[in-house]
Amino acid sequence: MQLPRQDVSLDAMWSRGRLSTRARVARWQAKRWQIVQCAVAAGVAWFIASDLLGHQTPFFAPVAAVVSLGTSYAQRLRRVAEVTLGVAVGVLLADLLVNQIGSGAWQIGLVVLLSMSAAFVLDGGPLFVIQAAVQSIIITVLLPDTGAAFTRWTDALIGGVVALVAATLVPAAPLRRPREQAAVVVVKLSQLLRAAAEVMTDGDGERGLDVLADARSTDDLIAELRTAAHEGMAVVASSPFRVRHKPSVRRMADLVDPLDRALRSTRVLVRQTAVAAYHHRPVPPSYARLALDLADAVDLVASELSEDRVASAAQEVLLAVGAAAGRVERSAEMTAEVVLAQLRSVVVDLLMLTGMSQLESTDALPPPPR
Repeated sequence: MQLPRQDVSLDAMWSRGRLSTRARVARWQAKRWQIVQCAVAAGVAWFIASDLLGHQTPFFAPVAAVVSLGTSYAQRLRRVAEVTLGVAVGVLLADLLVNQIGSGAWQIGLVVLLSMSAAFVLDGGPLFVIQAAVQSIIITVLLPDTGAAFTRWTDALIGGVVALVAATLVPAAPLRRPREQAAVVVVKLSQLLRAAAEVMTDGDGERGLDVLADARSTDDLIAELRTAAHEGMAVVASSPFRVRHKPSVRRMADLVDPLDRALRSTRVLVRQTAVAAYHHRPVPPSYARLALDLADAVDLVASELSEDRVASAAQEVLLAVGAAAGRVERSAEMTAEVVLAQLRSVVVDLLMLTGMSQLESTDALPPPPR
């Protein structure tokens, strides 16, 4: 029985809503440490400026702490320095000038001009310059207070120092995430290869299109892996307590490009398999067996990566699959020939995960059958 179009639309909307909610929750879970860290840093900065130093309404202390830390580990120390100095320059200049010239339209323009100019003269980056301008506007418009220049400048420095200390305290999760995400990508490769082998065997065109849609949805996996690798490297660069993990994080970061190429090659393989099935073009059974053997090798790669090891144990198995690809029969169908060529390409890409270079991986495979 076919559902009415309205019911189908409602089901699709409900499904998308659940996926969206799940994605948003996962996004929050990935950032919950940074959120808590910002909250604690803001409270500590306020406590130091207000309770310990006796400053009245030390607005800029928690602001500098939160803006400096942000929700990304990437270039945290540089961001802390730029934001702290930017806030300090903007606050100090605005406070000193407002005492002399007052507050108004032309005063805002002058203060922004001088603050941004000072930031550029100090060779600041974009964040430094923008923070100097924004904080000078806040002082000129919202918080003019004669005689508070040094106090608010000190508050900005307090927030920056608190952020600097907090930036060195990071959990182990960002260090594990590149390895975990790399394993996720490799598992998806295995799934796609097995699904492609099934389509080669049964020639189901609809199934082939479904697998192709699944393959085309994998860009996010590589994007997440690249982000995880960048954040992992940022953590070991900014935290003296995590620097010993740098070799393992670097090892996983070096796998991003080979995994990207392997996934792209697999997508092309799946597309050619779907085309062959849709147009009822036969693919030799030996190609399907190659795809299954390659999936088994990929499972071994995933196992090695999950244990934080270079997948050298999978090298022999991958080379065996590559050698088998040089012995299978040829097909008169061009699409089937492209399938075989892509199977070989995936093997080459995966060999790079075992420690081989691009040239070594290419040379390790025998020439294609004639």
